[in-house]
Amino acid sequence: MNKTELIEAIAERSQTSKAQTTVMLNGLLEILQEAMAKGNDVQLVGFGTFSVSERASREGRNPATGKTLTIPAKKVVKFKPRKALSDAAAGVK
Repeated sequence: MNKTELIEAIAERSQTSKAQTTVMLNGLLEILQEAMAKGNDVQLVGFGTFSVSERASREGRNPATGKTLTIPAKKVVKFKPRKALSDAAAGVK
């Protein structure tokens, strides 16, 4: 499912226009991004938790040349689904 399909599905279920739904979804995504940029976790009860964690620097190899290089540390977004979401994805009822 892509963003357009998600907007259509939400608009249909909430009985709102696609334009209104687009504004709301974009607002939600901006809020999530701003919160995580500040280092805050975002917990959606029954769905899951988005968090930011630090990935340490590490050694890697250039596959074309075999030369060793250092991959710098960086922050990454992680998502931990809740049991209900994991079960739904696995087809468990």
